[in-house]
Amino acid sequence: MSRHIAILGAGRLGESLVRGFLSSGWRQPDELAVTVRRPERAEELRERYGVPAGSSNVEAVAGAGLVVVAVKPQDMSTVLAEIAAVVTSEQVILSVAAGVTTAFIESHLSPEARVVRAMPNAPALVHEGIAGVAAGRSAGEADLALAEEALGHLGAVVRVSEVDLDAVTALSGSGPAYFALLAEAMIEAGLLLGLSRDVSTKLVVQTMFGSALLLRDEGMHPVELRETVTSPGGTTTRAIRELERSGVRAAFLNAISAATERSRELGLREGE
Repeated sequence: MSRHIAILGAGRLGESLVRGFLSSGWRQPDELAVTVRRPERAEELRERYGVPAGSSNVEAVAGAGLVVVAVKPQDMSTVLAEIAAVVTSEQVILSVAAGVTTAFIESHLSPEARVVRAMPNAPALVHEGIAGVAAGRSAGEADLALAEEALGHLGAVVRVSEVDLDAVTALSGSGPAYFALLAEAMIEAGLLLGLSRDVSTKLVVQTMFGSALLLRDEGMHPVELRETVTSPGGTTTRAIRELERSGVRAAFLNAISAATERSRELGLREGE
């Protein structure tokens, strides 16, 4: 398989892929081909990374072993129509467009197209994200492995069935917004208690960051971390009691279930 990679749509996520591939040495600049709409954006990418960048999706796809489609969902039909005639059975198509099913992509290319669908999240922009990946009808083990290797340069990767990608979307795709809302609420609480916005923000952000490292790098279970901080009759015990009284746990369950249902609705609409 060709080592060349086409990245169609070098927005924030597409550029993160370019940066990850190059900084790790996984690919060299001349092994990438990037497409964007605006000439000035293409020039910016050429100057910043030394990669071939232009507006022709057809030229980028020709000869690529991996084709990453990173355009907006509403642009997917147009892009697939452009490249359908040049996509071959030797190429792996990796879509990172939210809600666009592998069946939808295959219907615009061919049933034999080797399509892998992924759902990355916002922390991928700083190479600390996580993506769920699922295979289309003709994608094999090697195709999934290539997609995982590519996305691994943006963080962690988990392999799921495509039917589960709606839950992945609701949990980790939308997840940064949940943490941002929690951070916002905690910062505002600090302000009400007399702390400056700068101090309150630093306290909250670093606490979230450090807690995440304990869960990930030290392998602590969330219950273990909570119990480590919570002492009988202490401040945390009272705070947790108030959160439970307010139904925070049920609210998260309901919210994530609602996001999953909405992801299913959008996926069905996109596939029609």
